[in-house]
Amino acid sequence: MGTYYDRYSEFKRNGVVKPVPGIVMSVKDTDKQVLYKLGETRLDKLSQVYYGNAYHGWLIMLANPQFGGLEFNIPDRTVIRIPYPFKNSLEQYDNAVLKHKTLYGE
Repeated sequence: MGTYYDRYSEFKRNGVVKPVPGIVMSVKDTDKQVLYKLGETRLDKLSQVYYGNAYHGWLIMLANPQFGGLEFNIPDRTVIRIPYPFKNSLEQYDNAVLKHKTLYGE
């Protein structure tokens, strides 16, 4: 299902990573929701369960921007959204990056 996806590839120039814009993952009917249990739930584990690999916790965080991009900011017993299915969610991310690059002439 999933292999490593380099979300920084579009922002690398001559070996240097440029700032990555804040991408918002819009809600899809197919998205999943889970109850976050402090000290038990981890984004790498959720990525493994829903995406078949442990490398895409960042995608889950993009779907939950209210936590500022840090897993440690997620309160106990909060329902978080998992962008799903994986392939469609990566395409959604790629399209948002392309839109950003088009808008800002990158």
